[in-house]
Amino acid sequence: MGSPRRLLLVSNSTLHGGGYLGHCQQHIQNFLGQKVKRVLFIPYALHDRDAYARSAREKFESLGYGLDSIHESCDPVEAVRKSEAIFIGGGNTFRLLKALYDNSLIHEIRKRVLEDGIPYMGSSAGTNVATVSINTTNDMPIVYPPSLQALGLVPFNINPHYLDPDVKSTHMGETREERIRQYHEEPNTPPVLGLREGAMLLVEGDKATLQGVTGARLFLRGKKPTEHEPGTDFSFLLIDSNPPNL
Repeated sequence: MGSPRRLLLVSNSTLHGGGYLGHCQQHIQNFLGQKVKRVLFIPYALHDRDAYARSAREKFESLGYGLDSIHESCDPVEAVRKSEAIFIGGGNTFRLLKALYDNSLIHEIRKRVLEDGIPYMGSSAGTNVATVSINTTNDMPIVYPPSLQALGLVPFNINPHYLDPDVKSTHMGETREERIRQYHEEPNTPPVLGLREGAMLLVEGDKATLQGVTGARLFLRGKKPTEHEPGTDFSFLLIDSNPPNL
C-alpha cells in the first residue's frame, strides 16, 4: 500500500506581474478540492505574523476556504491535530524551522501528512521545510534551529526560486548551480530539485509531477544537472532507503 501523502510544493508565493498566490490559485483549488473547508496556516517564517495571516486569509477566503493561523492558537500542537489541511508560507527558512521545533510541531505535522493523509501545501520556505533538510535554502541563518533536518515529507532537497546563471552578469560570486554542486561535494547528499519561480511539485502518494509555467533543474550527486519541463514525472525521487531519523 502506498503513502497517503498529498503535497503541493510551490517555488514562490508571488510571480512577477501577479498577486499573492495568483499564479497557482487554480492548482490550490484542484489540490484542496471540495472536502477541505478550512486550512491551517503557519506564518512562522515572517516576523509580522498578524499581517501575514491577514494576507493568507484574504486569499484563501477568495478561493472558498476558511483559514486559521496557528499563531492565534493557544495550543499549536492541538491545532495541527485538528487541521484539515496545512499551508506553510514563505519567509526566512531558519526562522520557520526554529519555530516548528520550538512549538514541537515536527513530529505532529509529519504524522498528519504521512499517516493521516491531510493535504500539505508549502511555498518558498514552506517548501524547503517539507523536504529532508533546509541545507539548500537561499536564506541567511538569522536564528539557529536545533537541527537543519526538516519535516522529511519527501526524501530529497528542493531549491525554491532557482535562478539560472546570467551570462551577461559581472557578478563574481557563486551561481546557484555552483552552490548546489558544493553541497553535493559532501558525502551522502540527496538529490536537489531546483524549482524556478512559477514551478511547483505535486506529490500524490508515490507519484510526483512537475507543474506550473516554468521548468526545473535536477541535480544528482556526481552527475551533470538535467533540465525538465512541466509534466515531468519525478516519482523516482520519492524512493528512499535512508529516511531522516526524527
